[in-house]
Order: sequence, then structure tokens, then C-alpha cells
Amino acid sequence: MDSREPADGLVGSQGERVVSGAVPRLADGFSARLETAPGLGTALVPGAAVVLVPATAAPEGSRDWLGSCGKTQLAVYFAESLWQSRRVDLLVWVNATSRASVLSSYVAAAVASMGTDPAGDAESVAARFVSWLGETGRPWLVVLDDISDLADLDGLWPEGPTGRVLITTMNSAAFADQSPALVLPVGVFSPREALSYLMGRLTADPDQRLGAIDLVGDLGCEPLALTQASAVIASSTMSCRDYRGYFARRRDHLAAAAGGSLRAAGVTWTFCFEQADHLSPGGIARSLLPIAALLDGHGIPGAIFATAAAREYLAADGAGGSVDREHARSALLLLERAGLLSIDLAGAPPAIRMSPAVQAAIRDVLPADTLERATRAAADALLEVWPEDDARAWLAGGLRSCAASLQKAAGDLLWADGCHPLLLRAGRSLGGARLTGPAVTYWRELGTVSDRILGPDHPDTVVAGEQLAEAYLTAGQAADAVPWFEWVLGDRVRALGPDSPGTLAARRRLGHAQVAASQPAEAVTVLEGAVSDYERVLGPHHLDTLGAQDELAAAYYAAGRFSDASQLYRRTLADRERLQGSRHPEAMTTREKLADAYLAEGRMKDALSQYKRALADRERVLGRDHLDTISTRGSLGSAYHAAGRMGSALQLFEQTHTGYERVLGADHPDTLACGANLASAYYAVGRLTDATTLLRDTVARCDRVLPAENPLRQTVRETLTNIAGG
Repeated sequence: MDSREPADGLVGSQGERVVSGAVPRLADGFSARLETAPGLGTALVPGAAVVLVPATAAPEGSRDWLGSCGKTQLAVYFAESLWQSRRVDLLVWVNATSRASVLSSYVAAAVASMGTDPAGDAESVAARFVSWLGETGRPWLVVLDDISDLADLDGLWPEGPTGRVLITTMNSAAFADQSPALVLPVGVFSPREALSYLMGRLTADPDQRLGAIDLVGDLGCEPLALTQASAVIASSTMSCRDYRGYFARRRDHLAAAAGGSLRAAGVTWTFCFEQADHLSPGGIARSLLPIAALLDGHGIPGAIFATAAAREYLAADGAGGSVDREHARSALLLLERAGLLSIDLAGAPPAIRMSPAVQAAIRDVLPADTLERATRAAADALLEVWPEDDARAWLAGGLRSCAASLQKAAGDLLWADGCHPLLLRAGRSLGGARLTGPAVTYWRELGTVSDRILGPDHPDTVVAGEQLAEAYLTAGQAADAVPWFEWVLGDRVRALGPDSPGTLAARRRLGHAQVAASQPAEAVTVLEGAVSDYERVLGPHHLDTLGAQDELAAAYYAAGRFSDASQLYRRTLADRERLQGSRHPEAMTTREKLADAYLAEGRMKDALSQYKRALADRERVLGRDHLDTISTRGSLGSAYHAAGRMGSALQLFEQTHTGYERVLGADHPDTLACGANLASAYYAVGRLTDATTLLRDTVARCDRVLPAENPLRQTVRETLTNIAGG
């Protein structure tokens, strides 16, 4: 499965089989739980959704050791069983600890299974993927591992007659009334399962099995406790009988200190901790634990522990001397032997997995100074391995999850010397991955924390506000972006002066946002000032000045001042052609905007001439299937339509619609909008049947993949009603 299969076993969208996501490996001695989870095999049928939850909820405020009851391992087992028996053609494994993580996984699955270009934001790509799951005839399985908040699945719930959904969660209450999901509690092993599991993990020395039956009883058949105890026994000279004696004394001592009884795993992990010290006399393994306990235990990229930041921390924490990559690798292997973590070698780099309950227990016993140093080392290590361009890098999703875990565990420690650069990098990564909704939430929260700790005038607070403004704008919430851009501009003027590059850029971005927010009059005022400042500070022919002129021309256009817009675009285009060449991307864009202005002004001949030149240049430079080329082809079609040259308009609309379908897929919003334009053109020339057929298909697709309040969805439905009566 995934990388455990040959590379050519992972295939694309033409009916072949696909695995998307990092599926954990089965643990040594895995038990299929035929006695304590017998209903899963019969419940997980096509069309079904099954939720695995802990059978016993922990009392409020206590550590949920029983939450680590083997839910994920059962999910892995059934996923592998379905895959190996060829009962599913698509397997999607999702680390569902946040909406950002779910969206990232869905985008990757869409690319792998549908062959779609991930154009547009992650929400729209994920919506198309969910729609495709509901329609496809191929059997599929989506595993949503460790959902913490059901709201993270709003609009992302996978369902379909050929699909299966398997969910694991600690939050059983969230699914109490969830239909049609079937909730299956997973508890401790049965005595038979527990004994079989323990014996299966103690195979090297049969003498170590002495006392196994009694140890199973002492440990209450808890899966995590059995895993930890067997790891310590297997890596020592102890037998189960020996371990029982140590366990009983430690349990009584800890219970007396706590003033109550303890779960077995609340005791066994302490032996793992001590065994790590025994196996690593230099202390490297034990020193590595704090970093691992601060990151996302569902999958920590192993490369983090080989970074200079991590190795410097290990050396300073008592290892002495230098610590090289091999030392760090050996420390991880020793921690695995001691039962504190597992190493999944299937990925590249390997993934380190660690029980959340164990992570929390380790964090609880860390001295304050150790926690602070480990936090800094973990943050520096994450930055060190973060790829420069992570828009499509598989590693980035895991790094974002680790950064989120570190933020939650460390609290204000990442703000000791101002905002740690990791926090800014993680936020920008959300934007780079087009995770627009999570990006808005992230920057809003980061700005609030920065304001509380550093104050509203601190440069880091201003950066967070600027990023929030950009996130709002990217998410299509321009009205929310405008006041933040105004705030940033005010700060830039106060801190840097009116003529600094940062102030000029902030004024230009404010005007851009005002245009997007349908505030053209305000935008014209701001951008006229911006252009004047750029011309005065940088000169009339500087490229930044030309960019500001383009923004002002767009504001003129939005304000209905089409003659002013075309005049300014014409001047900017002449400068761009002289400075950059006529086929530079920015020159081609300015030319198309000039054509738009001519068309709005009623200068059909001039508009058609500029559109034709823009299309020819884009085809020559970018190719016929580049999205910019396809868009320009559609604009030329619209111009022909406005000029009444319907034959040319229809031909271009059909080519544009076909191009969008080929590049973006039939359900992409750009494809749907183009389909609506083509249907209107069909209607205009009297092809009522073609218009109605295309509109009905477009309406059905809009209903599946667009929210009810989406303007395109409403417009297409109204057009169908006007043409065909519904």
C-alpha cells in the first residue's frame, strides 16, 4: 500500500488504483480485535460511514490513557484489507486534526484520483473532490483519522453509493447524533486478544513470557500499556513476572501520590522513560523526547531530528560534544525500542508517530527551562526543514500540523523575543497552499496574540495585520480586508514616512482592495495619490509606477470612467512595451485590460484588435492550454458577442469551454461560468435545445459544488428559469 507497493502501483485518474496520504504501518504483533471489534467488518460496506470512538470517556481534567485504544491501528488494518483484496480502487488517508489538514489531503487526493489541476483555492478543489466521490462508480475508502472538531468537516463530508468512510475520534460526543454514521466503541482487549498480542511481541526469548497471563490481568488488557510493557521487556532481560513486580510497586507509589487509582498506561510509560535512559547512557534519547512531545504525533517528519537546531539542542542538553545525524537517528531507534514512539520507514523521510497521551505526560514533567529550550529548538528545526517553495510540497502539510501542535503546547514561549519566524512561515504556508479560510483564521488569531504580548505598534503585530488583510482579500472578503489595509497604511506612514517603499506599496494595496470591495470612488482617490507619489519618488517610467497606474486604471473602470481607464492603460502599455517587451506577461495583461476598457467604452473595433493581439501573444508565449490563454479566448468571444458577430463568438466560447473542461475539469467555477456564457450564446442564435441542455447540466453541477449563496449558482439558475421555465 502507498509506498509499500511498487511505484507503478500508485496510478492516476483513468480507472487505475490510487492511494493518497501517508497510511501508518501496522504495529508488530497487531491484533485484528475479532472479539472486541467484531462489528467493523460487517458495518463498513459501500455507502456506509463508521466512527471508531473510545469505549470509555475519561473524566474531565484527567488524561485519557484509554483513548489510545487501537482505533487508528484498526483503521489501518481495514484499509489494508480492503486495498489488498481489491475491494477499493481509491484509498484516501487523512490526518483530520484540523480543517487545514483535511483540505490539504483532499486537494492531494483530487490531483491523484481525478487528474485535476489544483487551480483555485483549496475549498473549491475539495468541494469538487467531494462531489466526484458522490458520482464516481469506482469503489473508494476515505479514512479521517483523529477528528477533534466535527465543524472541520462542514461541506467536506464524503459520501456516495460506492464509497466507505471510516473515522477515528476521541470526541465521541460530537458523533452522538451524527447520521448516517454508525458509532462503534473500541475498548480494551479481551484477555485472549491481550495475551495473543503480548506473546506475539515477545518472540526473541520464550522465557520472557513467564507470567504473561498474570501481567495481562495487571495491565487491564489496555492496548497502550501492553505495547509499552512489551517494549520494555523485549529490550531488557526481564520476564513478564519480573515486570509485574516493578509495575505493582510503581503503581502503588504513583497512586498514593495522586490520591487515587491510575490507568495502567499511566504507569507503564514511566518504565519506557527509564528504559530509554538505560539504553542511551549518554542521555541523547531522553533529551530528544521533549522535541517529539511538542510536535504532531500523527506524523513528525523524521528530517526534523537531523537538523542542526535539533542536534545543537541535544548536545547542549547533556549529551556532551557534538551530535551528528547518526547519533540522532540512533536515539530515535532507541526510543522506539523503549516503546515511546514508532518509526514508519515507508515515507521519505520516515515519519515519527507518538501517542498524544504519552506526549502530554512527557510535557507535564518537563522543567520550565527545558520546555523553553525544547520549544525554541523545535521551532528552529521546523524552519530549517521547511521547503522554500512549499505550495505543492508533500512535506508542508506535516510541517504545518507540527507547527500548530507546537503553538498549542508552547503557548507564549514562541513570543519570548518577539514573534518567532516559524509562526509567520506557517501562516504564509497556508496562503501558499490556497487554504484561504484557515489562513484568515490563523492570521486573525496571530494578530490578537501579537497585540496582547507585543502591543499594537510592534512591527510583528503590523505584519500579522497586513497578512490578515491579504488573507481576507484572497478569500474573497474584500470588505473585511479594507479596514486592515487602512490600518497598515496608517502605521507605515507613522513608522516609515509617506515616501518609503513600504508606505507606497501599502497605499497601492489599499486601493486594490477598495476596487475589489466595490468602493471605486474611494479607490480612485487613494490610487491617484499613490500614482502621484510613485511618479514623484521613483519616476514616471519605473515598473512599480506602471503597476500603480494599472491599479488606478482598474479603479477608473470600476467607477464607470471608461475613457480615463483606456487612456491610462494605453499610456502604461506603451511604457511596458518599451521597457519589458510586448510579450512580457505584464504587458499582455495590460493590453487585455485596455481591450476591456475599449469594449466598455463602445469602441468595438479597437477592442477586437487588442483582444486578438493579446490572444495571439498568449498562445505564442504561454501555449493554447494555459489558463491565461483560455481566459483571453473567452474575452475575445464576449467581444464578438457584444459586436453581434455570433458565429465567431460561438466558436470561441466552445473552444474556451472545452479548454476549461480539459485543464480544470467540468466542475470548476471557471468552467461553469463559461458554460453559462456559451448557453446564453446558443440561446441568442436560436439554439434553444442546446442552451437548455447545457444550462441544466451547469445548474446541476453548480448545485453540487458551489454553496447556495454563490452568485454564479444563483445567476445560472435564474437564466435557466428565464429560458426554459426551470
